[in-house]
Amino acid sequence: MQKFLLTSFSVVLLSACGGGSDTVVEQTPLPPPLEQPVINYNGPAPATADVQNFKLSVWDNLATADRCGACHVQGQQSPAFARNDDINLAYADINPYIDFSQPSDSELISKVAGGHNCWLSSTSACTDIMTTWIGNWANQEQEATTIQLQAPALREPGANKNFPADATEFANTVHPIVNQYCADCHTSSAAIPIAPYFASDDVDEAYQASKGRINLDTPSDSRLVARIRDEFHNCWSDCQADALQLTNAIQAFSDTIEATQLDGDLINSAATTLFEGTLASGGGRFETNLIGKWEFKTGFGNIAFDTSGIEPALDLTLSGQFDWVGGWGVQLRNGKAQGSTSASRKMHDLITATGEFSIEAWVAPANVTQEGPARIVSYSGGRDRRNFTLGQTLYNYDALLRTNNTDGNGMPALSTADADEDLQAALQHVVFNYDAVNGRQIYVNGVFTDDFDDVAPGNLNEWDPSFAFVLGNEASGDVPWAGTIRMVAVHNRILSPEQIMQNFDVGVGQKFFLLFAISDIINVPEAYVVFEVSQFDSYSYLFSEPFFVSLAEGVNVDGIAIEGMRIGINGREAQGGQVFAPLVTEIVGAQYVPDLGQQLSSQGTIIGLEKGPEQDEFFLTFDRLGDEQYVRVPAEPPTPAAPIDLEPQPEIGIRNFAEINASMAALTTVAANQSGVKATFDQLRQQLPSVTDMSSFLASNQMAITQLAIKYCDALVEDNSLRSAYFPDFDFALAPQSAFDSAGRNALFSPLTTRMLGNNIGSQPSTTNVTTELNNLVDRLTQCTQTNSCSASTTRNVAKASCAAVLGSAVVAIQ
Repeated sequence: MQKFLLTSFSVVLLSACGGGSDTVVEQTPLPPPLEQPVINYNGPAPATADVQNFKLSVWDNLATADRCGACHVQGQQSPAFARNDDINLAYADINPYIDFSQPSDSELISKVAGGHNCWLSSTSACTDIMTTWIGNWANQEQEATTIQLQAPALREPGANKNFPADATEFANTVHPIVNQYCADCHTSSAAIPIAPYFASDDVDEAYQASKGRINLDTPSDSRLVARIRDEFHNCWSDCQADALQLTNAIQAFSDTIEATQLDGDLINSAATTLFEGTLASGGGRFETNLIGKWEFKTGFGNIAFDTSGIEPALDLTLSGQFDWVGGWGVQLRNGKAQGSTSASRKMHDLITATGEFSIEAWVAPANVTQEGPARIVSYSGGRDRRNFTLGQTLYNYDALLRTNNTDGNGMPALSTADADEDLQAALQHVVFNYDAVNGRQIYVNGVFTDDFDDVAPGNLNEWDPSFAFVLGNEASGDVPWAGTIRMVAVHNRILSPEQIMQNFDVGVGQKFFLLFAISDIINVPEAYVVFEVSQFDSYSYLFSEPFFVSLAEGVNVDGIAIEGMRIGINGREAQGGQVFAPLVTEIVGAQYVPDLGQQLSSQGTIIGLEKGPEQDEFFLTFDRLGDEQYVRVPAEPPTPAAPIDLEPQPEIGIRNFAEINASMAALTTVAANQSGVKATFDQLRQQLPSVTDMSSFLASNQMAITQLAIKYCDALVEDNSLRSAYFPDFDFALAPQSAFDSAGRNALFSPLTTRMLGNNIGSQPSTTNVTTELNNLVDRLTQCTQTNSCSASTTRNVAKASCAAVLGSAVVAIQ
């Protein structure tokens, strides 16, 4: 058995409450008591520091009546690890059921995983919380844990029925039943829509939502059937008869599909499924100071459980438009996940106690056009009142924090630089750190963004304990964020750069090591090609970083050729994502490390989900493996489609908001962070162009460009040092009649045209034409009237107008 620095979970049995190992599992009583009194322990003091740690980390949490304190106590059910007469005896009773090297493998955990007395609606939430408690006791948080690769049962890729591309047969068989009896809930148009929308009037939408819940090979095992037959969910007459009706409909649909047979000439590995792999999630994270954690593992209902193990549990209620995402996560479109104000108070109490914190999130913004800032993570009382917020404005992450040096809305905010575009519409790991030394800091994908806080660090004494913790929106529901959240964690100490990188490297989501057996091909015992595989989203899997390993000891693996490796799914090679097809490598004894193997590639690829993670069957094929070779005949290239005449496209583009701001700063020598300029840019940013497509340019965009240009030119002319360096030969102290003679105009216009037009650039307007327009502008602005005193201040205003006329024109905006 090989060991790797990650995590594995094995399942063992613990005797049930009330009897031996064959006792029927008692499910959690519903509903559990709303409140449980704290156990008042009056027994002997803990004999050792380890017993005291057990009491604080585990016993205090488990020994309540709604958990284990009603059963596993003295004189009742053995083991009496929740007994309240002697903590030392409870300590002795629980130790045989605890795996300190791998808390998740503890028998205590596996018993709850089997359905025994989980006090929440989600078994996985209970086991995650208990694993955290045991991990706190064992003090394993800072250490990378160990994984044991579990060899799967050998199985050749079988004949598989695959879903057809169109929904015609589904519409004739299954859809009429679910559409008739399930449409009150499982449609996007229902009064209270409940995903998945397999009963939608839109047959294609219903078909896509049904695939993961239909078993084509064994229709009676379909999730749609089990919900009715076994869980009595929404039966429309007799549950058993209804389940049979739906089974027959799925069978009729399956009968229209021919099984896919694997080509017998291929060199292929054994087959496996996702859940036959070795679980590889969560190992090695730094969570010593964790006070709240949401991993969205449940996949159903409207509760996101806080699995930090720190009481009170800050469980979040999902509302609005949301969908659970496969592989752990939740997608928000105009929804939010909000905790109660009473449970949220632990954020106030535990963070103000230390004066520092870290917000850690794995997020995938839906787009880069959101403003507000749109709220990703917030502890607030409404749109303009907060303790902290991590938000999004276009390509920027924003950190708002209430201290004695900021206002009640946490302003001014710390934002990542516009030009860096740190925020992208992709899965990212973002951390918002705050302490009294460094102030606010933002890290993206393990790296500090180099944005330094202009606001001096302050204290958190003005935090409001009545606010609510919320994800994806404000508590008031009026500043939504769109995107997917895969994990959120809050720590009441900052994460160091090394700890941030450690947690980033661990990754997020439900991951497995899939072992593809190849021993029969290369004559090496217990030989496997291993992939790290996760459900990337609701539509695909991520296969990454394959390596070769033998689980046997003392084997000779020198000189094994591996070429042209491809991933197969459900009886055929996947149509896309074959990034390992060009692979040409060799297993070399000198590079092979016992217990670790030899890496084959550092790449990853996406494979489309077909039947769902419980049914999709994977295997590998090879063009060369050891002495075996498969000669692949290239397919005939498809006939290219006739070219289509597209609409004429612009040959020029427009600078976006960040590029315009950076260009104006460079052309005027005024710093972009100059207070007046920055305030104007922040005000106009939403009105400035957000894309470079010329066809989307509006009059309002030009107005914003002009206003920003005026502000830059105003800052240039009003700064004596910048003005003297920029216009060394122009006398700003003269009245307009003297200042704008022929020499004066040249002294003003020449620096502007030289810097902003450049020299000998064919795509720019001619200097002569621009100078003519500037002369006309100056003539109009220097006419003395009752309202124009023609003083030296008029001279500066005319110079500003001339500067803005060039800076705010197409000369700068077009690229």
